This record gives sequence, C-alpha cells and structure tokens, in this order.
Amino acid sequence: MKNSITKNTYSYYYLLPAIIIYTTFFIVPTLISFFFSLTRWTLFDWEFIGLKNFINFFQESSLNIGLRNTLIYASMTSGLKVILGLLIAVFLCSGIRTKNYLRAVIFFPALVSTMAVGAIFKALMNPTRGPINQVLTAIGIEGPSWLGNPDLALFSVIFVDVWKGVGIATVIYIAGLMSIPPHYYEACDVDGGNSFQKFTHITLPLVRPAMNAVIILSLVGGLKSFDIIWAMTGGGPGFASDVLASVVYKQYINGFYGLATAGNVILLILIAIIAFPLYRFLSRGEVEY
Repeated sequence: MKNSITKNTYSYYYLLPAIIIYTTFFIVPTLISFFFSLTRWTLFDWEFIGLKNFINFFQESSLNIGLRNTLIYASMTSGLKVILGLLIAVFLCSGIRTKNYLRAVIFFPALVSTMAVGAIFKALMNPTRGPINQVLTAIGIEGPSWLGNPDLALFSVIFVDVWKGVGIATVIYIAGLMSIPPHYYEACDVDGGNSFQKFTHITLPLVRPAMNAVIILSLVGGLKSFDIIWAMTGGGPGFASDVLASVVYKQYINGFYGLATAGNVILLILIAIIAFPLYRFLSRGEVEY
C-alpha cells in the first residue's frame, strides 16, 4: 500500500513543469486581469473604481456593437466551416483520382499568414481597382463596396475567414471519415442502402467526434478573432465590423487600459459560457464504435 502511494506521488512530479507553466502564464495573468478590470490604471499607478468599467462598456453603443458582431461572426464562420468542411471532406474521400491534389489545394489557405490573406483580399475587394469588381463590371454587374459598405463589411470578412479556415475543418473531417470501419458501408450495401442513407445513417452519426471538434475550435476561434478583421477593415467603416477583440485593441491604443481589460474579461467569460456547456452537450451525442 505504501509503495503504491509513493509510486502515485512520484508520477505527479512529471506534471509539475506543466502546472508551473500553466499557472505562471495563464492562471496568474487571468487573476491579475480580473483585478485590473475593476480599476482605472496606467503603467505607473491605478485607482480602484469597482464595476464602472463594465457599466461603461455596456452603455457605450460602439462597444455593444462589438459584442453583437462577435456573436454574428462566430456563429456564421463556425456554421459555414462545419457544413462546408463536411461536404468537402465527403467529396474528397470518394473515389475521385485527384483527391490528394485537391486536399492539398483545400488546405493551402490555412498555411498562409492571416495578415497576408487579409491584405490580399483587401486589395481584391477594392471597389474601383479590385479584380473582383472589375470582373463583375466586365459581365455587366456593378460591384459593391465590399469593405466600405457598413451592411457588407462584416460579411465580406466572414467569407474570407471561411475560405481560409475551411481547410482545417476539412482535414479534421477527413481523419474522422477515414476512421469509420468500412464494414458498416458494406452492410448498408447488402441491405440495399443508397448513398444518401449511408450518409445519414452511418457517416453523420460516426463522424460526430470530428464534427464536435470542428464546432468547438471554429466557434472559439470566431469569438476571439481579430487579425483578419483588423487587416481588412480595421473594424470599419465606423464600427460596422468591430468585434470584441478589435474594440479592446482600440481602447488599449487610446489609453483606456481599465476599459480594455474589462473587455478582455468579458470576452473570456463569453467564451467560457458558450464553449464549456456546448462541449458537454455535444459530447453526450457521440457514438461509440
């Protein structure tokens, strides 16, 4: 009994480096952020003001727009990646000859720097000199101001985000599809099942673990997205494409450090409130095989 306790205690020593790193670089900064979100601070001093930063955050219409846009952005990018990634993965796992080449093509955008992708599409979507509008003009269609129109700017960035990120979702789905034992499909063939029945009764239930991973990763990524939005629109025009991360950044560069810290805390709480219950809910529906 004593040897067993000693052995278990000794095995925990291997966790110490990870615990120390996690505590130093995540737990401690998080606790410090919670404290400074309740203060008006600069690099040299601070003043405790309670919940005023949070009250100001929710009272400012521009900051509220960022919260609304964050939810729209995360839900749309996540939903599109989940659906398109699955459809592309099913297609690429079929018997087409060029599937390996197409897999590389689909995944390639994920390897490119996000800031570079944002800069490229900002040029492509230029209302006067951009190739997209030039092509539309050539076929008799007047192209809109993709990034200058408040009604279109956020959705234009969403399109680019999905284009860049769907490759990762596809790779995850392909891994899930390839792990499905082939005898399930063979049994369905024996019973006279068609392709649609295979997809709905075999593929969808058994690919759920991969789908759950895509949902969580894409949703959390969408909630904290910043770089591609900043590269393409800078949160504009006005506040039309601002999300919480860009709002926080703007507050920091303008010297409102306490308000920006409160925004970071709100973003952290928002991700936790959405991600953890969603993960538990999705995990209950996974099928063992």
